[in-house]
Amino acid sequence: MPQFSVFRNDNRDTVADYPLLLDVQSDLLADLATRVVIPLCLADTMQGKLLKTLTPTFQVESKEYAMLTPQLAGIARQHLGTQVGDLTPHRDEIIAALDFLITGI
Repeated sequence: MPQFSVFRNDNRDTVADYPLLLDVQSDLLADLATRVVIPLCLADTMQGKLLKTLTPTFQVESKEYAMLTPQLAGIARQHLGTQVGDLTPHRDEIIAALDFLITGI
């Protein structure tokens, strides 16, 4: 499960709001039973509520999604659905959002 992979959300309770999950956990911790993920929602549902650094947007499967960094969570690896994308080319933006969440800079 490579870091910055995008997966379908298999949780029936949250999939409508957060259809995708971005795995941000280091590959060095691949053997853990849990993964740290950030939910992705359709960007147009967040009109006027996005902060460029904290909630960057990305194209996945031809749609624009917002990364909801403040909703960072740990989930069981088995609850990740099918991998549908890879945001590795956007590593700097993702790390900047995590840095801003944690350090404020």
